Amino acid sequence: MRILSMIRQVLDAEESVRVRDGVVDLEGSKLVMDTMDEYGVEEALRLRESGTGAESGTPLEVVVVAVGPARAEEAIRTALAMGADRGVHVVTDVALDAIALSAVVAQIARNEGAELILCGGQQADWDSQALGAATAERLQWPQATWTSQLEMKGSTLLGRHEVDEGSETFELPLPAVVTTQQGLNEPRYPTLPNIMKSKKKEIRREPVEAFGVAPKIKVLGAEIQVKERMRKILDGKDAAAAATQLVKMLREEAGVIA
Repeated sequence: MRILSMIRQVLDAEESVRVRDGVVDLEGSKLVMDTMDEYGVEEALRLRESGTGAESGTPLEVVVVAVGPARAEEAIRTALAMGADRGVHVVTDVALDAIALSAVVAQIARNEGAELILCGGQQADWDSQALGAATAERLQWPQATWTSQLEMKGSTLLGRHEVDEGSETFELPLPAVVTTQQGLNEPRYPTLPNIMKSKKKEIRREPVEAFGVAPKIKVLGAEIQVKERMRKILDGKDAAAAATQLVKMLREEAGVIA
């Protein structure tokens, strides 16, 4: 049995976003695996380590997939160092939107014979939740979103996920698409021995042209919203008066309270 864990390489949360000539400039910035995707990699590893599939004589294999420029291989190596078995890198310098990217993921899933796809519930660079749903639609697979608990029993997934009113427990048959979030698990840190082992693990590289996809959305420019600080300090000696003054400033000067 095979699990695909979709990962993306994004700007580290501690880094500042810079725009140059109308595009986001990542030169010299620290890039990491998207945290939401990291939960997916960890959950795939835990499912493998639980012995799922062993009874049928076909142990579970974890394959990580990344679509992006050459530097995206760093994120794949991180996932391999965590314990993933191998990686697939679809190489492209063109940014694909969620719909185009879902076509790539769906084709890889079919080619690999995957039965479960894990991906982050929301991509940090897009601020989008569309990838999991678009992939499930292309494959005509059921999906579970924002999972906070997951277990596999034979060809069935059992779990819990977040909904507007709270949470729900669910059961769905494989193959399926599952999106992950914080709280599902605590991702492990790669150990030095596993980092060394990861250097020998397979990463299959394929050109994006082999998948016959093109982005539907063309980004024409980017800008960063910058707000000047008010540079005012409230006197904290009288808490009630300070609170009243703060509310007044937020309403009349900042415009964030109606």
